[in-house]
Amino acid sequence: MAPPSISSFEALPLAPKDPLFGLIAAYKADTDPKKVDLGVGAYRDDNAKPWILPVVRRAEERVNTDPALNHEYLPIAGLGTFTSASAKLMFGAESPVIKESRAASIQTISGTGAVHLGGLFLAKYFPRPENQKLYFSNPTWANHGQIFGNVGLPTGTYPYWDPTTKGLNFTGLIEALKAAPEGSIILLHACAHNPTGVDPTREQWMKIAEIVAQKKHFPFFDCAYQGFASGDLENDAWAVRYFAEAGFEMCVAQSYAKNLGLYGQRAGCFHFVTHTEEAKARILSQLEILQRSEISNPPAYGAKVASTVLNNEALFREWEDNLRTMSGRIIAMRRRLYNKLVELGTPGDWTHITKQIGMFSFTGLTEPQVRRLKEEFHIYLTNNGRISMAGLNTRNVDYFAEAMDSVVQGV
Repeated sequence: MAPPSISSFEALPLAPKDPLFGLIAAYKADTDPKKVDLGVGAYRDDNAKPWILPVVRRAEERVNTDPALNHEYLPIAGLGTFTSASAKLMFGAESPVIKESRAASIQTISGTGAVHLGGLFLAKYFPRPENQKLYFSNPTWANHGQIFGNVGLPTGTYPYWDPTTKGLNFTGLIEALKAAPEGSIILLHACAHNPTGVDPTREQWMKIAEIVAQKKHFPFFDCAYQGFASGDLENDAWAVRYFAEAGFEMCVAQSYAKNLGLYGQRAGCFHFVTHTEEAKARILSQLEILQRSEISNPPAYGAKVASTVLNNEALFREWEDNLRTMSGRIIAMRRRLYNKLVELGTPGDWTHITKQIGMFSFTGLTEPQVRRLKEEFHIYLTNNGRISMAGLNTRNVDYFAEAMDSVVQGV
């Protein structure tokens, strides 16, 4: 019997290409010597090259020369020395969450895997009698909507970016949290908001926590930039620790892609903070079941490298120095870009460039202006005007500022 000649998937539509990876491909195909990549979500040094952190090289040497090194499977929950140290890094070693053993921590495929695992767990087990939504900021990381949609969580958005002030729409954010049905899930960026680079102040975080508590919402933090944003691991964890110390049941997705430069090693953690050690055990048991059905065991190498850094005092201090190097270079590029725009007399107020924090800046450039930057100046950035500050360096920042000035002035 001949098999059917028509595929069962004839009606399957062709999925659109990921816009960010399409942007990267267009940049690579461009042969102009002045081309600039401001779309990449990874740190680059002043020579526009990837930077392996010196502390990571030292940690790798220790891992690779360890006579006990092998390639056996890790436990389903991952490398214990890595997950326990990650929890302390996130919540603070003296936090009641740590002291009372109330965080269920499981190793994940970087921050993306942590967001996915958290979404999957909440979709399956979080009580939502009225099919309450998960709300994330507008705008947010492009992958959030896909991840939560794929696990079956309905989603909504809350206002975040104010195009007039090029800052936080705090009033809109608060009103949206108040209006969301009681018991909704609220996704929050712990620091260095992607894509805007705009973070709430500590006083604003306190108000957010107050409304989340009043409405019995469930907070879900996505923390991709601890230490990378300000250069200070403690400072960048402040919002997460404030919520944890306030007694919230909550979860956190944690990534080591940016702050340790372990992009391709996919080292991350998911933490679920609950009220009792007994509840933690039940939650961890279900997280392990979900993990087993998807990846069985997380990858070992990146976790071993990160664990080596986290659990060695000298290496940890060196890591803090490396973080200051990365964040310091980005802050310097923000200042230089701002100063050049002022020098050129570029129309508008550009102070938001230096006020924003972390890898990205929401410039306020329009889509037609972005198109001109690509077509005329060979400068690649996302259509919403987001730039990766890590793509700027002392060789191209003035060229970019001059190009910006040209498209803003319509010259």
